[in-house]
Amino acid sequence: MVGNGGGLGGFMRRSTTSTASGGAAGKDKDKMDLPKLQTRSTSTFPPPHKTQLPMRYQTQHYQNAGTSARSPALICKRSAWVVFMLLSFFFVSLYLISLARGVQFSSQVSSANRKRYGVVIDAGSSGSRIHIFQYKHGVIPAVDLIGLEQLSLKRTPGLSSFADNPSLAGDSLMEQLEFAKTKVPEKERSRTRVYLMATAGLRRLDKTIQEAVLDSCRKVLRASSFQFRDEWASVISGTDEGVYAWVSANYALGTLQGDPTQTTGIVELGGASAQVTFAPKEPPPPAYRHNLELGGRSYMLYTYSFLNFGQEAAWDSLLELITAGGALATPRPGLKKDIAIDPCTPRGYKRSIEENARHSATVSTATHTPVSTVISRGNFSECREAAYSLLQHGHDACAYPKCAIGNAFIPDIQGRFFATENFFYTSEFFKLPATTSLAEIADAGEHYCGEDWTRLQEKHKSAEEKDLLKYCFSTAYIVALMHDSLGIGMQDDRVKFTNKVHNVPLDWALGALIVKLSEDEEQIPHPWLFSAGYVKVLSLLVLMSVGLVVIWFIARWRRPQVTTIYDLEKGRYITTASRIR
Repeated sequence: MVGNGGGLGGFMRRSTTSTASGGAAGKDKDKMDLPKLQTRSTSTFPPPHKTQLPMRYQTQHYQNAGTSARSPALICKRSAWVVFMLLSFFFVSLYLISLARGVQFSSQVSSANRKRYGVVIDAGSSGSRIHIFQYKHGVIPAVDLIGLEQLSLKRTPGLSSFADNPSLAGDSLMEQLEFAKTKVPEKERSRTRVYLMATAGLRRLDKTIQEAVLDSCRKVLRASSFQFRDEWASVISGTDEGVYAWVSANYALGTLQGDPTQTTGIVELGGASAQVTFAPKEPPPPAYRHNLELGGRSYMLYTYSFLNFGQEAAWDSLLELITAGGALATPRPGLKKDIAIDPCTPRGYKRSIEENARHSATVSTATHTPVSTVISRGNFSECREAAYSLLQHGHDACAYPKCAIGNAFIPDIQGRFFATENFFYTSEFFKLPATTSLAEIADAGEHYCGEDWTRLQEKHKSAEEKDLLKYCFSTAYIVALMHDSLGIGMQDDRVKFTNKVHNVPLDWALGALIVKLSEDEEQIPHPWLFSAGYVKVLSLLVLMSVGLVVIWFIARWRRPQVTTIYDLEKGRYITTASRIR
């Protein structure tokens, strides 16, 4: 075997010399002279089609074949690796950003976890009560419910009593603000918000008087050491009051994050108004529906405030009608026309002429003839009828199939209820348990209304006279409202007369703070992108990406570089492999 040119670029040919030479050539005929092999790059033979090679070589790029074409599979594979590398770079970048921003948010998160303070002033019709709360920020603020009774203070009179001199209204809050300062550390006062929310007492006044009273209060609140904005002093609607009370009750029960139909309703009997709030099964009319967004949940509530149907307002209305000779003062046989019977005041009580004149002055003389004398003759049944007549006032204007109180729509009462405020105060006076029934309240009222006024004063020496006068009416009014109007059975155990849940006072102020903080745009956000759980997941993805990149480089390093050459002696291709270093 003789090489042409002695290199790999030569070609094979037979010798035509002597037999001796032929013998020598025959001796080495089975040997392969590697230098005589031709590479594909210099061979005059055309390269084979890729299908003539084994399958494992068909996808290789043949640099010596004189072409730069690449197979689609190889292009797809390399594109996938490019995409993977870009994704890995994205994850690593996002991880580093999360760590950097996490440091920035750490101080804010620690601030959110710190205990904060909030102050709410409930400016009711009979007086103002200040509440101090401790809480931590959250989707629903975590309010400390321990010892709330020691963190509140009530003072009389209410802001509505300053209607004739609004400039003095602010001064009535000074004692309560000083009380709040003793409960809130000095270093926390500048970031402790104070809200003043006036209810039905101020709501009944003219808008101009309302603003004058509120402006007087705003001056005092701005001068305090607490955080305050003018819009934080306002007259809230009856709907808001009912919703706040519902939130308070269900927050204390721990049912806010559960099934809305399993929540507990609220029936409040305040001084100037009554509120009914609960989650009905069917949507009520828009005027009575409130959609509450709280803690990532939606609640459809029925809520309505019955202005002038609170216990104090109803009591005044009753006395006005009686002294003015209204329908409730129907003459009786044997009585003069200018004498009326008051069935809701204990017998033996004598009302002064000035008192009668004050009550009758608010009723139109065009439709009523004032009486000269009112005789107190307590009678529970008659007082109950009179109370029911008050509750049905305006029923002729009802635009719905059923109007339980006046001309207002109320759906069928469903689920359990808390009867609060004056419902509770009345049952507490008679030493009735929270689980008492309407039948037991009626029995207590029957006995009380039949008592003599002098005897009642002797039995209840610690009670104020103005309160003793009202308990006959309050028992009758409760039964007329809950049973005769709302349709709750006399032995129904769904209603609980209480002002507490698990020793937590059922003040709507608690619900007001929770709703205000939840709606507050300045509340510290909870960035999911930089949370601890997110960073852990992202760290795992980054580690997986880095691991796959390492595996890819190792695979690239170990992959052989294949070179194909053609053996002219054997008439076939052979391959050689070398590692990429």
